[in-house]
Amino acid sequence: MIGRLQGKLIEKQPPEILLDVQGVGYELLLPMTSFYNLPDIEQQCTLFTHLVVREDAHLLFGFSTKTDRTLFRELIKTNGVGPKLALAILSAMSVHEFAYAIEREELSKLVKIPGVGKKTAERLLVELKGKFKGIQQSDFFVESKHLTAPNIMPAETETPDDEAVAALVALGYKLAEAVKMVKKVANGNLTSEQLIREALKAAL
Repeated sequence: MIGRLQGKLIEKQPPEILLDVQGVGYELLLPMTSFYNLPDIEQQCTLFTHLVVREDAHLLFGFSTKTDRTLFRELIKTNGVGPKLALAILSAMSVHEFAYAIEREELSKLVKIPGVGKKTAERLLVELKGKFKGIQQSDFFVESKHLTAPNIMPAETETPDDEAVAALVALGYKLAEAVKMVKKVANGNLTSEQLIREALKAAL
């Protein structure tokens, strides 16, 4: 099991990155809450990881903190929640926000996440409610920090709006819905990561 990787950030196209670790390029999928914490291209970064082995692929997921990875692992243990849906949940909410929503039984907030229907949301409440109380406060109930999305250069053939739409689709939103979400928050001055963050915030 690959538990942590440290290397140079070579590419980032939300929600995917390419990390060079001593000459070996690792492709990782990150929730947007971790993506916002990435350094600039060519800079060193450390990520905690979780490897998902399927018959047709090995998928490596990366997280900026152990807390994010812990919640991801709890989510995929839940019946009906796979890695892609867990990624969407962690992209829509921070660990603190998700824990708060579970403990307050905010079903309406959970069902706004793509792929989370009423039954799945109810299952999350049943299976995860109370678990956060057993976690140390420093692990889950932490104050949300102000995250500043790093400046990145858009791909030559894609605008930040295009990249943001593609990322939202990868997170489970339908194309038309993703386009509408990005248009709602776009002002011509935001990076793709900032657009994604604002679009996800507005969706909830």
